[in-house]
Amino acid sequence: MTARLVPLRRPARPRAAVLVLHGGRASSESPARPWQLAALRMDPFVRAVAAASADRDVLVARVRYRLRGWNGERADPVRDVRRALGELSGPLPVVLLGHSMGGRAALRAAGHPWVRGVVGLAPWWPAGEPVAQLAGRYVVALHGDRDRVTSLAETADCVRRARGTAARAGLAVVGGGDHAMLNRPRLWHRTASAVVAHLLDPDGTPDPLPPASYGTGDLPLL
Repeated sequence: MTARLVPLRRPARPRAAVLVLHGGRASSESPARPWQLAALRMDPFVRAVAAASADRDVLVARVRYRLRGWNGERADPVRDVRRALGELSGPLPVVLLGHSMGGRAALRAAGHPWVRGVVGLAPWWPAGEPVAQLAGRYVVALHGDRDRVTSLAETADCVRRARGTAARAGLAVVGGGDHAMLNRPRLWHRTASAVVAHLLDPDGTPDPLPPASYGTGDLPLL
């Protein structure tokens, strides 16, 4: 059986883990491949996360999907994420970093006992997406204001609903940001990796987002 966990940085004795989840399609039975654009887009995020956690014995890994699609109630990538979590050696605090469909898979898999937090990048969090599994977890989203694929309004609604359940829930808007995160890419990479580092070590690593990200007023623009 093919492993779902693909380690890209593996310390001898990891103290935490970051699993990176790329995007996909709403419906597709075709195989997911590492050379597809959705997977390749996450390469700079992997490098940024690895650099930000280089001195913290953090395992950084991709999740290998079987199929490219979410595929309705089957939610195929969620099964892959859960299996990847089961392939980790020993209980570790885990942050799930997901883009688009990967953000939805991360949100759904957040109930796993080792998951500490979820970071969604331009996430696909449609109306009514469940949030009960976020109890005691942290969830943060970054969403571009020029995204024409996934909805900033739906992401904001999901974060608002999560505030009644999660340990903390926040959202910041990337000004000029598109769905592929190709506009202002350094800001996306730098901010996402800093948020991940903060969730893994909230006392020792500052939160890169403004306090307004966690409030009920206007969303901050990065």
